[in-house]
Formats: sequence, structure tokens, C-alpha cells
Amino acid sequence: MGTLKLKNVHKSFGSVKVIKGVDLDVLDGEFLIFVGPSGCGKSTLLRIIAGLEDASSGTIEIDGEIVNARPPNDRGIAMVFQTYALYPHLNVRDNMSLGLKQAKRPKAEIDERVAFTSRMLSLDDYLERRPAELSGGQRQRVAIGRAIVRKPKLFLFDEPLSNLDAALRVNTRLEIAALHRKLSATMVYVTHDQVEAMTLADRIVVLNGGIIEQVGTPMELYNDPANRFVAGFIGSPQMNFMDGSIVGLDDVATIGIRPEHITIAASGGEITGTISHVEHLGSDTNVFVSCEKAGLISVRLFGDHQYKVDTTQTLHFDRERMFKFDSDGLRIR
Repeated sequence: MGTLKLKNVHKSFGSVKVIKGVDLDVLDGEFLIFVGPSGCGKSTLLRIIAGLEDASSGTIEIDGEIVNARPPNDRGIAMVFQTYALYPHLNVRDNMSLGLKQAKRPKAEIDERVAFTSRMLSLDDYLERRPAELSGGQRQRVAIGRAIVRKPKLFLFDEPLSNLDAALRVNTRLEIAALHRKLSATMVYVTHDQVEAMTLADRIVVLNGGIIEQVGTPMELYNDPANRFVAGFIGSPQMNFMDGSIVGLDDVATIGIRPEHITIAASGGEITGTISHVEHLGSDTNVFVSCEKAGLISVRLFGDHQYKVDTTQTLHFDRERMFKFDSDGLRIR
């Protein structure tokens, strides 16, 4: 079992309120990801779950037991940090087994757990190496392995891929996804990278200013955002926003439309502008059009398209895919 429940959790540092009343249920075996802009409280919330920070008020339950007063090592959790936090003088085998040795587990059990985990993470050939002899991706696998051998109720990941280069991030992301499937473990993961969130999570928690804006599956958040903040945060390039009057909706404060729901038309479009930049990505082409009334509009086209900068183009919006928002940023459904 590995359920987690947060009830009305608040956290303040002096007069600064960082977490402002969070309620959340995490299911056994679920992969849940916290996303949000810098300073939204996602890492602080993870540290509260881990016991590295105390909640100012509210309760944290793991498997139905309130753990507010328990130290981190008595919560049944294992944490993987942004920095690998490996002991440089110990080899991979000893880094992975140290926590079990300190817990005075039998040697046979320790050897069995390390062997099982090293096979799972393809670390068998590196067990006698020290961290300095490993690549960044291998070090992160060792840090993950150190967590796995403890057989925790809950895995907590704090931006574990942010120190890796682009190719390693993709590979390690796939490894973490495969690991979750193999272990069926409950994982709570913090990232600022929405691609990580969209590709790994069963559900995503979007945080902003210490509150939860919306919780849902990746595609629920993408296709049915609750408000303008979520609509703009999920998706890359981000959703385009403009005054409703630009498309003839005078009773709507703001309309939003995703770049892939705009086409460049020869005529009959909603708005005209000048191309200011073109990104050729091979599979896609992103065209950025500067419009007098709507500002900079991003258009995502499938395949390679040869549009030239400084040419005037007309944009057509798929009106069935428009999102409407009121003056408070809430969806008009």
C-alpha cells in the first residue's frame, strides 16, 4: 500500500504564506506529478510530505496514518533529489545498501535487494565503481536504486532530471516510466518541465501561488482546463489569448486557442498579421505572427512549411476549439 492524503495543509515562513490550504488524495500505485511556475510551492509541498519541512497546519496521512510528528526515516518514504547525493568514497553497491545496513537488515536480505535492483536498473556492470567513474545518467540510476532497495510505501522525486542533458533526460524519463510499471509503486514527482509531466503522470497537480488550480490526467488538463492559468501553462507553444471582441465575441473577456487549431489561410480568416519568426522542427513548423490587435500569435503546422519572415498572412481559427474565459480567468463552458 502507498496512499497519501493531504488535508488543509498550510505552510508559512514567517509572514510569507507559501502553501495556502492544499487538499489532495493520491491513490495506491499512482504516478502523480506537481507542476507549476517557480515559487508556486511544489518543492515545499514535497518536502512537507517527506518530513523535511513541518506543515504550519493541516495533516499528512500515509496509508491512513497521520505522520506529521514522524521523522522522515519513519514515514515509509524514499526521496530522489535533483542532486544525486551519493557518497563519493563508496562504490555503487555500498551507496545502494548503506541505508539497509544502517537499519541493521540481514546481509542476505541486503544482497538480494541490491542484486534485484541493479538488474532492474542495468547497473550490474557498475557495482564496484565509485560515483566519479559514472555518467550523470548512471549516477541518477544509482540514486533511484538506493530508493528502490528500501521498498518504501512512497517514492518522492524532486526534479530528478534537471541536471541531465537533453538526450539523457529522455532516456531516464523512459526508464522511470518503465520502473513505475514494474514496481506498481506510488510516486509523487516534482518538475517544472511540462513535457515530463505530460509523458509520465497518471494525474497532474497544477500549482500556482500555493494553491491547487486543477488536478487531472494530462489530456484532461490539455483539453479541458478549468481556467486561463492552466490553459496557458499546459501546452507548448502555449495557448494564444486575445480579447473576445477580436473574433466577434463581445460578451467574452478572453478567448484562447491552441497553436495547432490555427491555420494560415489565403483569405477569409479572422485576423491578419506579419510573420516575425519561423521555427522549422522537421515534424512541425511553428510560425509566429505579429498582429496589431492580438499581439504575437503562435501557429503550429504539421510537417515542413516554407513561410518567410516579414510577409503578411491571414489566420483562420477553428471556432469549435476555442476556449472562453471570463474577466476572472475562469472557463465559460
